[in-house]
Amino acid sequence: MANSRKTDSRDGPGSSWRKPRVQYGALPFRVGPNGRSEFMLVTSRETRRWIIPKGWPIKGLEPHAAAAREAYEEAGVTGDVGKRFVGKYRYEKRLKSGDTVTCEVRVFPFAVKQQRKRWPERRERQTGWFTAEDAASAVSDPELGDIISAFDPADPWRHEEQDKGREPAGAKRDGD
Repeated sequence: MANSRKTDSRDGPGSSWRKPRVQYGALPFRVGPNGRSEFMLVTSRETRRWIIPKGWPIKGLEPHAAAAREAYEEAGVTGDVGKRFVGKYRYEKRLKSGDTVTCEVRVFPFAVKQQRKRWPERRERQTGWFTAEDAASAVSDPELGDIISAFDPADPWRHEEQDKGREPAGAKRDGD
C-alpha cells in the first residue's frame, strides 16, 4: 500500500487540508430569574466576539472535565457538567504565529450553580447571560448557534441516557 493516509475531497495539488484539532467547550446554562432558560457566553480575548468557554485537551482530565475547567477559567462558573457532548462545531483559530488551524469543538452541557467573584481570566473577558435565541444570534459560528437553539435545558442530560449501558437517569454527575 503506497499511501495509507486517508484522503478527502479537499486533498489535491497544493492542498493544506489537515484533520481538525479537537477542543472541548462548555455550554453554561441556568434557569433565569424569570423562569426562562439562559445561556452564558464569554468574549474572546482578541476579537471580543461572543463565544462559549473552550480550550485544548488537558493532560490527565477527561474531555468533560476539561470543558468544566475552561468554564471556570474563562467565565468563573462552577456547576455540573455532562459527560457526553451535545454537539460539535468547527471554526478557524488564528494562532499567535499568524497561521490558522481548523478546530472541532465538542460541546458539553454545563449547569451553572454559581459564578465566583474572582477567576483566572476575569480581567481578560466579559461574560453575559442570554436567552437561547439571543445567544444563538450573538455567536458568529452558525453551527454553535444551532447547538444552542437545539439544546433543551429542561432535560440537559437526555443525550447521556439515549443508549443502553450509559449512565442511568438520576445518576450523580461531576460536581454533585
